[in-house]
Order: sequence, then C-alpha cells, then structure tokens
Amino acid sequence: MIGKKNRSAQSGTKPVEILATSMAYQSGNPLLAALDTRIDGLDEAEIGQRLDRDGVNEVSHEKPPHWSMQLLHAFKNPFIIVLLVLAGVQLATDSSDPTGPLIITAMVAISALLGFTQEFRSTRAAEQLKAMVCNTASATRRACDGHSERIEVPVDEIVVGDIVHLGAGDMVPADLRLLSSKDLFISQAILSGESLPVEKTAPAAAEHGASSTKVQPLDLASICYMGTNVVSGSATAVVVATGSRTYLGSLARSLSGERVQTSFDRGVKSVSWLLIRFMLVMVPIVLGIQWYKQGFWEALLFALSVAVGLTPEMLPLIVTANLGKGAMAMSRHKVVVKRLNAIQNFGAMDVLCTDKTGTLTLDKIVLERHLDLHGEASEEALEYGYLNSYFQTGLKNLIDKAVLAHRDLEPMTQRYQVVDEIPFDFQRRRMSVVLGEHDGQHLLICKGAVEEMLAICTSARMDGKTLAMSPDLCEGIKRITQKLNDDGLRVLLVAVKRQQTPTDSVYGVADESGLMAVGCLAFLDPPKDSAATAIAALHRHGVVVKVITGDNEAVTRKICREVGLDSEHSVQGHDVEVLDDPALDTLVARTTVFAKMSPLQKARVVKSLQRQNHTVGFLGDGINDAPALREADVGISVDTATDIAKESADIILLEKNLMVLERGVTEGRVTFGNIIKYIKLTTSSNFGNVLSVLIASIFLPFVPLLPLQILVLNLLYDISQLAIPFDHMDEDYLRLPRKWNAADIGRFMLWVGPSSSVFDITTFALLWFIFGANTPDHQAFFQSGWFIESLFTQTLVVHMIRTHRIPFLQSVAAAPVLALTSAIIVIGVALPYTVIGAKLHMVKLPFTYFSYLGATVLAYCLLTQVVKHLYMRHYAGRWL
Repeated sequence: MIGKKNRSAQSGTKPVEILATSMAYQSGNPLLAALDTRIDGLDEAEIGQRLDRDGVNEVSHEKPPHWSMQLLHAFKNPFIIVLLVLAGVQLATDSSDPTGPLIITAMVAISALLGFTQEFRSTRAAEQLKAMVCNTASATRRACDGHSERIEVPVDEIVVGDIVHLGAGDMVPADLRLLSSKDLFISQAILSGESLPVEKTAPAAAEHGASSTKVQPLDLASICYMGTNVVSGSATAVVVATGSRTYLGSLARSLSGERVQTSFDRGVKSVSWLLIRFMLVMVPIVLGIQWYKQGFWEALLFALSVAVGLTPEMLPLIVTANLGKGAMAMSRHKVVVKRLNAIQNFGAMDVLCTDKTGTLTLDKIVLERHLDLHGEASEEALEYGYLNSYFQTGLKNLIDKAVLAHRDLEPMTQRYQVVDEIPFDFQRRRMSVVLGEHDGQHLLICKGAVEEMLAICTSARMDGKTLAMSPDLCEGIKRITQKLNDDGLRVLLVAVKRQQTPTDSVYGVADESGLMAVGCLAFLDPPKDSAATAIAALHRHGVVVKVITGDNEAVTRKICREVGLDSEHSVQGHDVEVLDDPALDTLVARTTVFAKMSPLQKARVVKSLQRQNHTVGFLGDGINDAPALREADVGISVDTATDIAKESADIILLEKNLMVLERGVTEGRVTFGNIIKYIKLTTSSNFGNVLSVLIASIFLPFVPLLPLQILVLNLLYDISQLAIPFDHMDEDYLRLPRKWNAADIGRFMLWVGPSSSVFDITTFALLWFIFGANTPDHQAFFQSGWFIESLFTQTLVVHMIRTHRIPFLQSVAAAPVLALTSAIIVIGVALPYTVIGAKLHMVKLPFTYFSYLGATVLAYCLLTQVVKHLYMRHYAGRWL
C-alpha cells in the first residue's frame, strides 16, 4: 500500500488500461465464471495456482532494490567519482608508477563497501520491521473438506477470484467488483485527492451489460480499488485484479513521487549544498594559485583532492545508519518504524495528541450496568443491546464485545433473523439492525450516543408504559446519563421501533426516526496504573499531552483527572466546528481535553497546533483517527488498530502503552542528536580545512599535502565517523524536544571551524621555522607533519563537539567511538613509518615533533572548550 502523504494521481497522468473497468457491469454468474471462481470461495489448490501465475498481491515499486543494485548505487558517490578521475589523471600523466592508482582503487573499494554494507543492513532492517505489521482481509475460502468459511487472509496472499468482505475501517486489498453492498462509502483520496467519501453499490440488474468505456475509472460505482479504504458500510465483492495489474499498480510510478519533505530533509540537503558551494568557490581559487606556482596537471590533481576533502560524501551514509540503528533500537522497545525519517520527528515532538481508550485506560471495557430510564437495573435494555451487537455485521468494537460477553443471552437470538442493518458512522454516532420476528413484523434496534439517540426518539418506555418524549422527560434521561458519566461510565442509549406492516426489506438512515427509548447501557474502562507515570515522564521530556476523543466529555475529563492531566479546559466537537482558524488556534493553545470530536475535527486540531510551530504526534487506532494520523508530523498507531489507521501511521506500537512511547521519544532524540553531531562536525571541520588550505596555497612554495595524502586523510577521517551512530547523548540533551535549525548550523560552522585553522597555521609555523621544512626539498617532512596534526585535530574534535560538557571528564563517548577514533589516530601516527607511508611520499618524524604536537593538540582542545563556552553563553546555552 502507499504510505502517508504520497501524492495523489496527477490530472495530467497518461490514462492506463484498468482491468477492473471491463467487469464493472457484468452480471453475477457470468462474472464469476469469467474469473473461474464460485461464491463459496476458492480452495487451497486454486489459490496456489493463482499465486504462481500472478505473484503476490503487492505493488512492485514497494520492494527494496536488489542487493546488486544497492552495490551499484554505492558507487554513485562524489567521493568515488573524484577518486576515479584522479586515478585516470595519474595514469595518464605517469603510467610507469601504478602505486597511486592502486591505492586509489583500494580506497574506492573500501568506501563503496562501507556504503553498501550500511545501506543494505538499514534496508533489510526496515523491511524486517515492516513485516512485523501485517494487514489482513476477510475472505471466504473452501477448506479441505469442502465447506466454506470466512477467514482473515494476509493481504499479499489475496488472489484473483477471492470472495472478500468489506467493513468499516478495512483497506480495500485489491481491485474488486462488488457483488452486494449496504451503505458502502469508500475514501478514494489516495487515488483522486478528493477527501469526501463516495458511495459504492453493486450494479442493478438493469445495468448489466452496459458499457463502462465512457465512465472514468474512479466514477464506476461497482468497482473498489486497491489502497482505498472503507469509511462506513459493508460489502461482499470478488477480486478482479491484484498487484501491479490493479489501478494502484498501474499508477505506481506517478503515485510514488517524492514524499513531502520535512524540515529535517531540507536541512540535510541544505548542509550538503552549503559545503558544495564552498567547494565551488574555493577550489577554483586553489587551482588558480597552484597553477601559477606549478604545472596545470599537478594543480588539477591537488584541487580535485581538496574538493574531495570538502565534499560531505559520508552525510547520506551517516544519516541512514543513524536512522536504521534508531529503528532497530526502537523495535526492541516494541516500536516499529514504517518510515525512517519519522524517527527525527518523533524526537522533535513537543505535543502528543492521543485517544483515551486503550492509552489512558485499560482497553478492557466491561458492561458495568444496564438500566431503564429511571436508572434502575433493566434486563430489557440488555436484551435489546445484545441483539443489536450480535446481528451487526460491521466492525465490532470493544463495546460490542463487552455486550456480547453475556453469552447466556445467545439462545434468544434464534427467534430472529437479520433483515437489514444501518451501519455506524461518525456523524450519526449510532447504528441499527432490523430483525424479522416470527409474526412477520420487523424490529429496528438502535444504540448510540445519548444526545444523538434522543434526537430521533419520540417516545419512551417507563414502568411498562409508552410515554411521549416531552422536554422534561428528555432532561430527566440526560440527568441520569450525566450522573453515570460523572462516575466515569460511558453511556449508550438503546431504542426500538416495530414496523407492523413492513413493505420493504431495505432500510436507510431515514428509518431511524420515531423510535422508543427503552434504557441505557453503561460501560467502564478504568485508567491504566501506568498512565499517570507515563504522562509525567512525557512532561519531563517536554512533551505536552492533549486528549482528542470521540467519547463523552464528562467521562473523558474524569479519566484525565485520575491520570494527572488538566481537565479544567475542555471543549466538544461542536465548539470546534464553528470557529475559524485564528479563533481555533487560541482555543487549542489553552485546551487539554477535546471530546465528541469527528474525524475532520481531530485533523483540524492537529493542523492548528502545527500552525503554532509545534511538532505534533497523533496516537490513534480507529477509522476516525485516519485523517489526523495523516496530518500529524508523526502518526502513531498500534498493531491491533484498524487497517486504515495502521496504513496512515508512520510508527506502529506493538504495545498500546504511553511508557513505550516515552522510550521511543528518547530514542528519537538520540538518533537526531547523533546526526546533528556529524553535521556540525563536518561543516565546522571542512570550513576550517578550507581556510587552512587557502592560506597554505598562498604562502607555501609547495602544496601542503599531496593529492593522494589528502585522499587517505579524508578516508581515515570518514572511517572514524562511522561509530557516531553508536554514541549516546547527555541526559540533559534528551529532556527537551529537538528540532532542525538551519541557522544554528551556519553560525556553529563560523564559530568552531576557524579554531582548527589557528592550529593548522601554528603547525605550519612550527614545521617551517623550527624544523626547517621550508623548501621543496623538505616538503615530504612538512606534509607528513601536517598530515598527522590534521588527523589528530579532526579526530579529536569528535570528542570536543559531541557534548557541551568537558570531554573525557564530564562526558565520555560510547566505547565504539573511543575505540575507532583511537585506532584511527594510531594508524595515522604509524603511517609514516610503514611501506604504505613511503608510497605516499611520507617520511619518519623525530620524537621532538610529537612533543610539540602534544602541546598543539592540548592547546587546540582548550581553545575549542573556550569557544564552546562563549558560544553557549551567546546562544542561551545551546550547543548541539
């Protein structure tokens, strides 16, 4: 299926041939015969044959690329491209010495394999996490003994000819032709961009054989398309196309356009272009200076090597590795990440909007009381409520399951047969079943929210008598239900109507009128013991919790009080409906509890918070949560949620627990922090190198480093950064939401970058004046000395920048960071004394140089700490 916030099909998209459209008006039996299926479903052998013929039911573009393609993609890297150009130039200018090209080839292999390994592991981990969340479809299939049964089938195992059943909250698993339907409304927003649902119906007998060529595919009332979802109603349909043969599969390329970029995406891209712009300005200057001093080819080699040093070639790799590691770490806390970039938004989240049921409460609703309209115990109210829940074919929620727990009433159902039903929707907030009695009468039983039910009741049964629904009687019922609400009980009203001389077996919303109220059902869903602790923990981490629910206001406020949320400021959906955006923003800013909210009202609240510069998370699991899940910066659902809720979410919780969410928020901030570490390291270090190389090019009679030495230095530094995803963050960094701030990156670079240039220049002076490396004959000594100093400072700056505290004393990096940076420093120091060092034209350095180097590195650390202190004081304590 297509994930959250994908583009809808463009109006200018080239028309495609849709297999389903040719079957829109075929009559039932010929249609089934053409598909070689039966109304009682397919057997196991037929299913296997069709899977072999058509493949699994998924859109092909969703598959990750093959490992060979990922390996080829690893070579599409500026670092590797420049290396290959350098190798070619070296071979062209001096084919007698293959040392340089061989070293470059080894560097290409190392860099490509590192990139491929990280991408392959991250992709495989993401696919494994996605596989933990499985959508299913209800289908009729024949068992081995020949009998038919309705079972739940994984969506990717649905085949052409399957008989499937749709209900509210279901995703349409393939392209379907309706065989029968009841008040079926489908949201086709993923395909058409139209937010309003459309009604779908099976073709009438008069339509059989009609042509569908002049009708737009999405306008065909008898066809439901893969990826759309059921808003309300129910249907039985036959699968006519799966996978890439569906309408969604045909449009896969246009639908899979670039996802809407987050501020994080734009920020990472802006950093890359910032450094590339520096390269495009500085490299030509360096080329011109060196060309003036040396020949063109030597100058070109040096300038290209400098370009490699300035290119942030590891940025995509580090970002992917951080996100992949974050996703795996979150999975250990029972949090499945469907979209890797959502991890950053998870860490930046400062407002969490959540439903009440199952997050603040135990999600174990029990029928606490069944009462008449006096508030006394009533078996009649229970019996009618049981019949309503038992015979409905739509989505059975927790309330229905609580009613059906009274299994002693099941024998009573034998006296009735289903005539029709009027499904639940979030505007009416009620649902009805129509039952046939033995005397031929029809009995309509309706249950739903109190206010909505009283609006359609014209009478009430009290003390065995039928009384007209007067205003006083209505107020009396409201007082009884309000008292139950104040006690934390959710109340549904039950009403009935007998049709003495039924004339039709098809009922609709218009028939929900003139009902007689008979009683009410009161349900209890107590708060979780862990809810108050989790909310307090989220508050400590700078996350404000707001409750947005379709439930009763009084019940919601009571639960909120018990878990430590401010319930004084609460509003209902009708309060939100009448407000324009500015007035809504003011209301939302001071309100904690939103009750009796419709799906679109929930989404409006989310958008209001976003307008006020909040990063909003939304936790929901119902059909009515899907719009808000799509609008939120990070949509969070649970594994037991409806299909449409899971499909709309970025993150899936395997356990509906706010404590799990709090751990996920922390992991998101660790991931974001480690990415920011690398970005700030790269920008400041590269900026410092630009200044150093420019100064050296102006004043030295030779190049400060040979092209090959620059490449090796760059490779060693890049390898030292690979451990950053495994680092931890200081506790105080995790206390507040962290958002992308492009301006902060630029000013950090300008403050910290020149610090390294100061000590590059002192090293130049040391090598020039103290060690006499001031002529072309002694350039190897100069280059070896600066190589080691540059590697020391570039590698140690990791420890200086990774924390706002004093490194090694107040904050110590994780073991992988310590080990890898230490190993790289040891390798760098040892390199001039090895055969490889000789091939790189490096020479051995005297012990006295390392004593000066130690003093230089210590002074560099002290200066960086001073700059850090001044920066934090100037920018209100902000560092990373």
